[in-house]
Amino acid sequence: MSLHKPSLLALAITAAISGTGSSYAAEQDAAAENVERIAVTGSRVAPRSVDDSPVPIDIIDASEFERQGATDMDSMLSKVVPSYNVNDQPISDAATLVRPANLRGLSPDSTLILVNGKRRHRAAVITFLGGGISDGSQAPDVSTIPTIALDSVEVLRDGAAAIYGSDAIAGVINFKLKDDAEGGSLQARYGQYYEGDGDTITVAGNIGLPLSENGFINFSGEYRTVDPTSRSVQRDDAAGLIAAGNTAVANPAQIWGSPEVEDDYKFFVNAGLQLNDTDEAYLFGSYAERTAIGGFYFRNPETRSGVFADADGNPLIADLTDDMSGNCDGLTREQAMASATCFVFNELFPGGFTPSFGGDVLDLSLYAGVRGEFNNGLNYDFSMGLGRNEVEFFINNTVNASLGPDTPTSFRPGKYVQIEQGYNADFGYAFDSFDLAFGAEYRNETFEVYAGDPASFEIGPLAAQGFGTGSNGFPGFQPEAQGSESRGNYALYAQVGSDLTDDLFMDAAVRFEDYETFGTTTNFKVSGIYELTDNLGLRAAVNTGFRAPTVGQESVRNVTTQFSATGLQDQATLPPTNPIAVQTGGKPLEPEESVSYSFGVVANFGDIDLTVDYYNIAIDDRISQTSPIELTDADIQELLDNGYADAASFTSVRYFTNDFDTTTQGIDVVASYPMTTDFGDIKFSLAYGWNETEVDSFNPDNISETKVRLLEENLPHHKGSLSFEHSLGAFDNLLRVNYFGSYYEDHIDSEVFPIEGSAAWTVDAEISYSITDTVVASVGAQNLLDERPDDNPYAGVAGSEYPTTAPIGINGGLYYVRLAYNF
Repeated sequence: MSLHKPSLLALAITAAISGTGSSYAAEQDAAAENVERIAVTGSRVAPRSVDDSPVPIDIIDASEFERQGATDMDSMLSKVVPSYNVNDQPISDAATLVRPANLRGLSPDSTLILVNGKRRHRAAVITFLGGGISDGSQAPDVSTIPTIALDSVEVLRDGAAAIYGSDAIAGVINFKLKDDAEGGSLQARYGQYYEGDGDTITVAGNIGLPLSENGFINFSGEYRTVDPTSRSVQRDDAAGLIAAGNTAVANPAQIWGSPEVEDDYKFFVNAGLQLNDTDEAYLFGSYAERTAIGGFYFRNPETRSGVFADADGNPLIADLTDDMSGNCDGLTREQAMASATCFVFNELFPGGFTPSFGGDVLDLSLYAGVRGEFNNGLNYDFSMGLGRNEVEFFINNTVNASLGPDTPTSFRPGKYVQIEQGYNADFGYAFDSFDLAFGAEYRNETFEVYAGDPASFEIGPLAAQGFGTGSNGFPGFQPEAQGSESRGNYALYAQVGSDLTDDLFMDAAVRFEDYETFGTTTNFKVSGIYELTDNLGLRAAVNTGFRAPTVGQESVRNVTTQFSATGLQDQATLPPTNPIAVQTGGKPLEPEESVSYSFGVVANFGDIDLTVDYYNIAIDDRISQTSPIELTDADIQELLDNGYADAASFTSVRYFTNDFDTTTQGIDVVASYPMTTDFGDIKFSLAYGWNETEVDSFNPDNISETKVRLLEENLPHHKGSLSFEHSLGAFDNLLRVNYFGSYYEDHIDSEVFPIEGSAAWTVDAEISYSITDTVVASVGAQNLLDERPDDNPYAGVAGSEYPTTAPIGINGGLYYVRLAYNF
């Protein structure tokens, strides 16, 4: 293992403080990788080999992502990182557009995402429906990163807020872009689920070009389309309508499956130019867009309140005369449909209707900087970056019931925009006995809300007769809700690392941050690794951390439709400082604060590499949404008086709050064993994670027992994979066995329908054949044996055949073919 090589110090700060994939740094890294794999994530002082790191770091080659059935980055990460979890989001409002993912059992925005060592901006989507653990999170959208643009991915499985700032409680994922100045590749892939749906077409390309004689520019692009899937059965109420003679009801009335993805474009550029022997300019940026379309809940033509029925379940009949003298009172639906002055929505939708909900996603980023070394040996890296993510929502096949027969059936309810700016000045110096890094950072975060089209929030003439206002299922953002909120913060940090003895390396970091809204926070980290022998080391770390509430969480307003014991309900999410939220306990948000420690073993037994790490993360004042708080008539009137014109349809409200504390602990095991035999080269790889969260305290007025159980049990406690790779001649084969532990689900986000999900095994396989030195053909299967979750015991309630948060997904087996050309 040999922990402390002078060659590592020679790499020092030029690569470390930036973490970017420059051609200059890449040449040095390539030389070092002849001996060991070097990681720059997790430290701003000298880069270290993975075996020598005092904290667990995985370096995942891009080839490991390419050899998978999945095509989105979240799903691919879940296959290769043991403590990374993501599940399907078939009907989850905006979470269908940007899926939430969890590292080490924590919320999505507790993981810091970097690209080339620079902080990645958040998505504009706030996950209002996230299976408990992800409720209310706002994290970066890693699905905008194409696999073909990557050189490798570094995953730091340890807290790092003292090094990088907010969000790095669970860990850090750094996507390193390709920096080749020549060559490239083209790839084409087609996949389909065994059931014959979900067709996926992906075409991608990469090319590296010289930028004069001293630099490079590397381009990557990807285009993808995904057809929707359906794992649905007919709802009991819809089946009853059909049995009673209503032939207009669709079968199935409601679709549960993966969303449709149209025109998914992704472009990345990465460039570097050597200015002289010591200095280099660099630039990287991205552009991505896509349209995603998901399902929604069925609107029953006899019972849907505000459209087909009143609050008491009676037919809702509109009087269309100017003075409301049409004598519609007491009529049946059939009689109303025969009258020229009375109206029921059964005339437009005799079988009810099921809205489809989606969004147009646009993502942009640009970073530029210069780094190098002053004459006195001080290394520097000056950089600035801008990121923007916007989601414009749309909802089709629905109505603004208050507009009566004049309602449109397609709406644009509005748009969320997230904008982030970052400015960094990083420095480093290699002394004789230690390495020092220090610097400053300024960031500004903006969250914008744009109003929807007028029909999506309009109060139509039939509102006074009990018909709901706004686009049903996702009311538009009103002009009063439109606006922009910003927050700035600056930070100062320092980090020092030293070989205290030949066998002991220690590292310490401290960071101070000042936020405009809630003030200051100071965090530290101390870590070390001790080499017992050349083949065995012990490592440990302790750190404090924080996660600042996002500007969106502080200011957003939203309405979601959820299932309850009494049927569908419209639940409003309000800012925590809104009068109604304050009335029920809301107050300005504070940052989450964490204390974590870890310790582990790094061992080499011949060709076998093994790491075993335990971690414990205690978080106070965690931010999440409250459970729904029922509204009184007085509450609703106050909302109306405060400009919430659609409040008459609200049954409950939620808001963001610091309302519970948790302790998360776990063990990660990573092992590999390569061997050469007469039958080819073979490599075994094991990745296993045990994770458990306990809610230590919570406010029972806001956080329900069901939500507590979701936080503790919605993600499986055990997850692992065993991979077998085999190469012989022109053939390259992969077999992977995956294990997912048991889990708990509150089906359709309702505690009325609890599900105890069973553990499951899946198998992935791929065979590749090199047709020529440059052309490779592959065929493979994800979930080869077509393993499915347990049958949903409440399938008839809303039509989902399987539990929707099952860790193995709901779609079953998928086969794919891929053709790659490398030049």
